Amino acid sequence: MTNPIERQEHYRQHGYFHVPNFYSANAIDELKVVIERFHQRWIQEHLAFYQDKAVNSAYLTCPPLLDADDRLTLFRWITDEGLVKAVQGIFPDRMAFMNTQLFFDPNNPQQKNYWHRDPQYHLSLQEQRESLENHNVIHCRIPLYDEPGIELVPGSHQRWDSQEELNVRLEKDGACNFDDLSTGLELPLNAGDLLVFSANMIHRGLYGNNRLSLDILFCDHHPELLKHRNSDCLPDELMLTKLKHNEVFAE
Repeated sequence: MTNPIERQEHYRQHGYFHVPNFYSANAIDELKVVIERFHQRWIQEHLAFYQDKAVNSAYLTCPPLLDADDRLTLFRWITDEGLVKAVQGIFPDRMAFMNTQLFFDPNNPQQKNYWHRDPQYHLSLQEQRESLENHNVIHCRIPLYDEPGIELVPGSHQRWDSQEELNVRLEKDGACNFDDLSTGLELPLNAGDLLVFSANMIHRGLYGNNRLSLDILFCDHHPELLKHRNSDCLPDELMLTKLKHNEVFAE
């Protein structure tokens, strides 16, 4: 899918689009330096959590784990012309930066992955249903190494769970949230790919191969969504002058 209109149509129908080799190898190598630095420092500060069950971290642009130069590098990735143009058509109005996350393999190789919708961790079931129609939040996933990728349920960004999906996601009637779903679609990812998917859709990460993927999250420029944004993760006034699409950080 090289055509932005084709990508956006695929997203509207299925809740995701995948662009292989979106970023050059040189660009990914430069990003790795910053991400690896953050990751090692994060592990040191959250060692017990990492050793116990962690599979992701967040707030990469929030001090103090990265210095101003590294933060600026990440802000330039967030406001990259190619990325902004690739996703802005998904939003009916303005889009806004929401957060960054870093996904990695669990320390325990026996740890199971889990099906979920992102909103289930802060919304009731009824609110989750409503969010399918009212709010747009997307992950822009940038794998730094070749990895097993992610498993998605296409179309679930705009429809409610089937009984099978609900039982697994919420572990009802003896189901576990790591059970396979008949509706799942596996998407392997390679370094430099771009995967854009709805946070509302049913999905789970696939562990293995020492995955390390940067997720940049954008959302509708709406107070209900922006209230979840950490202001410490935003660039300062001087940094804003160095960023082309700094409007994504506007309050």
